[in-house]
Amino acid sequence: MMKDTHPEAPAAAADPQALAVAVADAMYAADAATRALGMRLDAVGPGHATLTMPVRGDMLNGHRTCHGGFIFSLADSAFAFACNSRNVSTVASGCTIDFLAPAREGDVLTAHAQERSLAGRTGVYDVAVSKQDGQAVALFRGRSYRIKGQIVDDPSCI
Repeated sequence: MMKDTHPEAPAAAADPQALAVAVADAMYAADAATRALGMRLDAVGPGHATLTMPVRGDMLNGHRTCHGGFIFSLADSAFAFACNSRNVSTVASGCTIDFLAPAREGDVLTAHAQERSLAGRTGVYDVAVSKQDGQAVALFRGRSYRIKGQIVDDPSCI
């Protein structure tokens, strides 16, 4: 997913999309939880990300619907990819989720994360989770806080 850039052009300024992809690749490779839950990163760009996750039998609660914790994890992972997409290490400072409809075994959930505000060290991101037929399953709002560090040490290699 890496793209060649001219060595004289700083990658972050020249191609924010390529930087977002490089950051996402590095994060995904290091994120055992996201991978273990079967999540796939479908799209990423500056301030946004889309992940999908199939609902497996081992994700069902006592009502035979997808446990809310797994839906939350999908939304939280999409949030993480979106808020780190500019290669500034960013963590959650808080979040909320509203569950709107159940998901069942065999459903494929999609989480679309979108930056709503980014000012200084803080940001606000909304994540909409839906089923394969487009039915809304959950709405998640995450608040982010930028910390020291980067995901990709040398963006010029992108």
